[in-house]
Amino acid sequence: MNISILGSGRVGTTLAQALAAKGHDVTLGHRDPAIGKNQWQGPPLRHASLADAAAASPLVINATPGDTALQMLQALQAPLQGKVLLDVSNATERTANGMPSGLLYPNSSLAERLQAALPQTRVVKSLNTMLFTVMAAPQSLPTPPTVFISGDDTGAKDQVKALLAELGWLAGQMLDLGGIQSARATEALILMAPYLIAARGLKPFALTVA
Repeated sequence: MNISILGSGRVGTTLAQALAAKGHDVTLGHRDPAIGKNQWQGPPLRHASLADAAAASPLVINATPGDTALQMLQALQAPLQGKVLLDVSNATERTANGMPSGLLYPNSSLAERLQAALPQTRVVKSLNTMLFTVMAAPQSLPTPPTVFISGDDTGAKDQVKALLAELGWLAGQMLDLGGIQSARATEALILMAPYLIAARGLKPFALTVA
């Protein structure tokens, strides 16, 4: 698969390493590609600016911080036109220690805002209800996790499901919740994260349906 990932933080690099290790053609978008390339320690892949990465692949993953993602991706409307955009971020207000404290779009969702701002891009929401380590290693948990999928375009969701399968997600673990509006429910689940971490420590977790 030909995949671009926007954002080289923990989420972006985890996904990039996993997909590149499987032989996929990965372009990792950085704010400063030169610094990103020099710091990269994973399998071979291409390093590019955010705009060049957005233009490089038919499937683009948004792994940038959710509180600035809308503004950043609006500036990439042209290179994202006609693409599938998998949004894995959560737009939240943050406390001093970086934990989410409230939703930036409480009567909507980041995914819905992105779809409205990028009408020629097919937005799909997924992978946003777990610690980043689980995104690329779902079988690492003793209880099978669920990965939720939201989006208005069936073909785009099928492409995302194929990508999830490459990351190790089984078909029975994928739950299609319907249109992009359903993303407001999964984005709200991130508010459980600080309480889970306080109760159990910073351990890999994912929310699931049983």
